[in-house]
Amino acid sequence: MSTRVDMDKIVSLCKRRGFIFQSSEIYGGLGSCWDYGPLGVELKRNIKEAWWRSMVQERDDIVGLDAAILMHPQTWQASGHLEGFIDPLVECKSCHLRWRADEGRGKNCPHCGGELTEPRLFNLMFKTFMGPVEEEASVVYLRPETAQGIFVNFSNVLACTRKKLPFGIAQIGKAFRNEITPGNFIFRTREFEQMEMEFFVKPGSDEEWLNYWLEERFNWYLRLGINQDNLRLRRHSQEELAHYARDCYDIEYLFPMGWAELEGIANRTDFDLVQHSHYSGKELSYFEEESEQRILPYIIEPSAGVDRSALAFLIDAYDEELAEGETRVVLRLSPSLAPVKVAVLPLSRNERLVPLAKEVYTQLRGSFMTQYNDSQSIGRRYRRQDEIGTPFCVTVDFLSLEDHQATIRERDTMKQIRVPIEVLKATLAAKLSGESIEVLPPGGMIWRG
Repeated sequence: MSTRVDMDKIVSLCKRRGFIFQSSEIYGGLGSCWDYGPLGVELKRNIKEAWWRSMVQERDDIVGLDAAILMHPQTWQASGHLEGFIDPLVECKSCHLRWRADEGRGKNCPHCGGELTEPRLFNLMFKTFMGPVEEEASVVYLRPETAQGIFVNFSNVLACTRKKLPFGIAQIGKAFRNEITPGNFIFRTREFEQMEMEFFVKPGSDEEWLNYWLEERFNWYLRLGINQDNLRLRRHSQEELAHYARDCYDIEYLFPMGWAELEGIANRTDFDLVQHSHYSGKELSYFEEESEQRILPYIIEPSAGVDRSALAFLIDAYDEELAEGETRVVLRLSPSLAPVKVAVLPLSRNERLVPLAKEVYTQLRGSFMTQYNDSQSIGRRYRRQDEIGTPFCVTVDFLSLEDHQATIRERDTMKQIRVPIEVLKATLAAKLSGESIEVLPPGGMIWRG
């Protein structure tokens, strides 16, 4: 079980090792906007690939989509976002900070204790203008969710794929919300990335499919290494259900600030298809050949945030332990999520070692995200790779020049084996797929230094 960690340690690690930086930092930063560095972009890419593989590649009942961020303004009228996507906002009369009304302590400002104004409604969508003249006719919005792009393309996808109910449409993409009080690092931001899937089912089977996706999505996090003690399901009360939802659950994670939503799974009924049919005048139904009837499918929606997922995986993987008299920081990330899979570390910069180490690096980097590092002592380089979550380090030493073998060190146990360089790639592939470090290839041996 990983050590529980406070957010400051995660933020420090992310900046120091190149996972996440404050956006526009040289200009003082931009509130709640973040840039993903060399390691962060790999972590995000791996999370999205794991989701896509699970939701699309490994299934025959879900297809993909990538809809535009800018959509016809009437989309948001039909979806209810223009009228319903609002938060009540209050402002402090003393320090002028603004808060969501539910975050104020009665009539007092959470920051300075000053008196708060009466709530006024605030729409969370970013407004912009399309065309050369800023006139009301050209107002468009940055999408606050990716789901609507799926709904308006329902007929297009149905026509070209000829899928039968139940089937799903998946999408990964950016969304934007002008949050009043964003915070907790990348937990709540104004620009974020969603992984959403709309699963279209026959009315009457919706409850069964909601339960199916609750289990499926919960287990996805477990398979990728999240500790089950840090996950729970929470059902929405009737009072907090969204206007389109018949039922909804949150998969919650125990973040440093407490339990909070990691992913929502909602039964959206046929609300969206009905609304877009009404506003567009287009038929958005499914024709069932068996009954020769048109059906308005119900929709089950698992919706996860890439950024929140990245934060949860980082927090859950973080560990500290004593090793050789000093604290070892380890990111015990699942190998499928680790930004760097393999690090090639020559024992030193000796001119005799470098050519073979470079040869090994060239051999591996076509198959795995591989890093080459020859600065500082080998012990410090191991620690650096542990801290960024690299599952395996390959060391080329002077003995390698004689026996043409290299040492593989495992991150979590620090155990080492020595294997012939010609089977290095196949051995690493097996280890990254879950094979025990102690299972040896032909010619391999347990290595004790």
